[in-house]
Amino acid sequence: MASSLLHSLGSIIGAGTPVVSVAPIQLIAPDRPVPLAVRVSAPATGTNLPVVVFSHGNGWNLDGYAPLTTFWASRGFVVIQPTHLDSRRNGFGFDHPVFPTIWTERIADLTRILDQLDTIEAAVPGLAGRVDRSRVAAAGHSWGGQTAQSLLGARILDEAGHVGEDMSDSRVTAGILFAATGVGGDDLHPFAKANFPFMRPSFHELTTPTLVVAGDHDQSKMSSRGPDWFTDAYTYSPGATDLLTFYGAEHSLGGIVGYEVAETTDENPERVAVIQRMSTAYLQTGLHVNENSWVAARAAFKDATEPMGHLDSK
Repeated sequence: MASSLLHSLGSIIGAGTPVVSVAPIQLIAPDRPVPLAVRVSAPATGTNLPVVVFSHGNGWNLDGYAPLTTFWASRGFVVIQPTHLDSRRNGFGFDHPVFPTIWTERIADLTRILDQLDTIEAAVPGLAGRVDRSRVAAAGHSWGGQTAQSLLGARILDEAGHVGEDMSDSRVTAGILFAATGVGGDDLHPFAKANFPFMRPSFHELTTPTLVVAGDHDQSKMSSRGPDWFTDAYTYSPGATDLLTFYGAEHSLGGIVGYEVAETTDENPERVAVIQRMSTAYLQTGLHVNENSWVAARAAFKDATEPMGHLDSK
């Protein structure tokens, strides 16, 4: 069904190249309950390579999301994936004393990565001197979307509705949010209100250029809102310039967490293939690899004879 669209998008973003992936690389993280380990995926050749830091969803780790991260690396990006404290590998459940601070530690993990690019470059054979640190994007899925959006400028509201600490990072100049939760308020279910303070975001301060990707069948158990909840970053943020909504897509958006992963309730390899290419085009333009990629990809997506979704732009 999507073959013609995939062909058009492939022509826009170019062919892939071999990728080198190294894990685990341990970074310095004082006072963190467990060491911070990351995976780095990078093209085997090329110079002046932009950086993408990717934050996983709840329970995942540095081995997930290969459909996105490996694809981006094959198109010229150095992709860095931490294992956050909420990973199932660590066993910190909702009742663990460390859990209330995990959302802030997630954000700190991404900052630690950017602070230690020297260590990361040195740990990957052949990578040293090939990274362009002036071009950095932050991306994430689900809880990882909340983590990434904090570096892009989004804030957290306290219980009185006051805007919290600015945790943005000026080194990050573009972002992609996949199935990221929206504003809180009375629509949040009691469990989410009690345990997830990060689900009270303010998007008005998110000014970094950002692509929001959502599914029109994504119904969260954390909110009484419908699938539109996952489009709030686009609705309320001045920086979120584009919203890509896929028909029939649920929370895993067809399988971006990994091929044949059990929690993917809407497996759709064609949709994943389109997301791979559309997100790559956005990164190419957002990080100044090819200023024309995103405009061309938007046109190809909108002109598809059998649309897989719709694209809104500001």
